[in-house]
Amino acid sequence: MATPTMETSPEKGLARIAQALARWTEKWFPDAYVVALAGLVLVAVAAVLNGSSPRAVADAFGDGFWDLTAFTLQMAMVVLTGYVVATSPPVTRLINRLATVPGTAAGAVSFVALLSMSVSLLNWGLSLILGGLLARAVARRTDLRVDYRALGAAAFMGIGSVWALGISSSAAQLEATATSLPPALLKVTGVLDFGHTIFTWQSLFMCAVLMALTVAIAYFSAPTGAAIETAQEMHVDVDDVPTEIPPRSRPGEWLEYSRILPILAVLLTAGWLISQLISKPVLTVVSSLNCYLLVSLMLGLALHGTPKKFLHAVSLAVPVTAGILVQYPLYAAIAAILARAKGRGGHTVSDQLTQIFTHISGGGSFAVVLALYTVILGVFIPSGGGKWLIEAPFVMQSSTDVGMNLGWTVQIYNAAEALPNLINPFFMVPLLAVLRLRARDLVGFTFLQFIIHLPVVLLLVQLLGMTFEYLPPILPVTP
Repeated sequence: MATPTMETSPEKGLARIAQALARWTEKWFPDAYVVALAGLVLVAVAAVLNGSSPRAVADAFGDGFWDLTAFTLQMAMVVLTGYVVATSPPVTRLINRLATVPGTAAGAVSFVALLSMSVSLLNWGLSLILGGLLARAVARRTDLRVDYRALGAAAFMGIGSVWALGISSSAAQLEATATSLPPALLKVTGVLDFGHTIFTWQSLFMCAVLMALTVAIAYFSAPTGAAIETAQEMHVDVDDVPTEIPPRSRPGEWLEYSRILPILAVLLTAGWLISQLISKPVLTVVSSLNCYLLVSLMLGLALHGTPKKFLHAVSLAVPVTAGILVQYPLYAAIAAILARAKGRGGHTVSDQLTQIFTHISGGGSFAVVLALYTVILGVFIPSGGGKWLIEAPFVMQSSTDVGMNLGWTVQIYNAAEALPNLINPFFMVPLLAVLRLRARDLVGFTFLQFIIHLPVVLLLVQLLGMTFEYLPPILPVTP
């Protein structure tokens, strides 16, 4: 009997449509950096058509290009720390144990999805790597025949479903950190700690609903019988060969192979964290992106044990951050042109968008319009933090104009921002490297999640938004 393949066992229904979409995007969709460049040119042209002089546009571009230097590094560190923690020996052993928990193929797929989403609420970079490693570990089981494509798609559900509702949310982190906010945006939104965004009961409820929905879809859409394509049938090697660190060869390397310095660094970090928790409100400490990254980095150092092993893991993680490092400056420039290049009547493109957005968002439809707009823009600008900086100036002003709670506006964006990831393969790249698959292998399953999630998200943001009262901007106190 022939081994089932993509050709002999074609997908049907929605999955077949998704595979066709994946083939089209792989052939025609440009690289994400090219999309960012095209967006920059488009915004520049729009500013000129709005009456801005070419010099004003050029000045806004150059002056704003490095506005996000600190945030760019912070987002790169989110990915790096996630990778380093996920590949540490203790976490690797935990992954192998977790892989033995599911008893059925469908159960294994839904289990990977649940774990990926749960971890993404802490660190979306960690969820990609850990989810991919768990999918590989499950695929190595000889007592369970599981579809490797479905496992891979399940490993992506963290960033494709609820990551932006967790503490690594780029938009929520940005809004909670006054020093990371561009001055123009800070005046509009003020500082919104997690108590006003991801820790509201409405956000937590929405997160729970979406996680339950995702797990159910993953379970019932998992291929069975002859439709299953295992990693072996797809000719994917899932056997992990641990990278050995070479032994110490000279006395000067002693500290590189010692646990002394990592232990002291972790103790110093713990002392600092305790001091912060004593002197500041807990939500303020938890909401700090710098605090989050410091603790994550030191956790990775502790889990790897020695500086030598830690630095080796870092060297493997650095290439995964390349897209962030070269794209975020372009997003900063786009935001600067939108907000600073003044045209006719002294109005910027952002001002014009605010008026349009406020006009079409009347009658209580603000939440739905914002969510749909975020989804559409996210297909072309696959970046949570970068896209928020483009949207936020006019979206938050429109939110104020229509009397929508500013914290919930951030969460509307967060809930909708994850959806384009299910059809745009940009954020799949790190996961695909771990799985050794192509985007088209996963998109058939992620597209199914997308078409079911979209109406549910629109309904939730609209209904839950009615439970909020308007929250005026909370500006930081100037010493």
